[in-house]
Amino acid sequence: MSFRLSQRSIERLDGVHEELVRVVMRAIAITKVDFGVIEGVRSQEKQRELVAAGASQTMDSKHLTGRAVDLMAYINGRGSWELSLYDDVAQAMREAAIEQNVGIRWGAAWIIPDIRVWTGPMEAAMNYYIDSRRRQGKRPFIDAPHFELIT
Repeated sequence: MSFRLSQRSIERLDGVHEELVRVVMRAIAITKVDFGVIEGVRSQEKQRELVAAGASQTMDSKHLTGRAVDLMAYINGRGSWELSLYDDVAQAMREAAIEQNVGIRWGAAWIIPDIRVWTGPMEAAMNYYIDSRRRQGKRPFIDAPHFELIT
């Protein structure tokens, strides 16, 4: 089954770096799980609110410069936070990034600087990150909807 972005998702890509838009557009065409864009460019004010709420960890977010997007997985037209769905979205983003030759980092596998180099399933990439953080005595910060350009 082939999916496509809604008009609202396309509008949310306004101001997003062209390379990242290309990856997202290719990923929606090859994904096993439907998704939409819930956020592209973000204001400083919104970023401050997210940091204050603990939903973001930095005021230096790539959303501020159009170098990041947040994607929402959909099942039967309804948004879902089920983590396993984001493994599939990440797999589509990885394949699209390889095809488009664009470096992408995934917010559920921060330790991997570019998901194009990961050879296993994206679920394993996330688990690798989680295990790494726990070995360091740190709590993992899983932001599975988040994808950003490598700079």
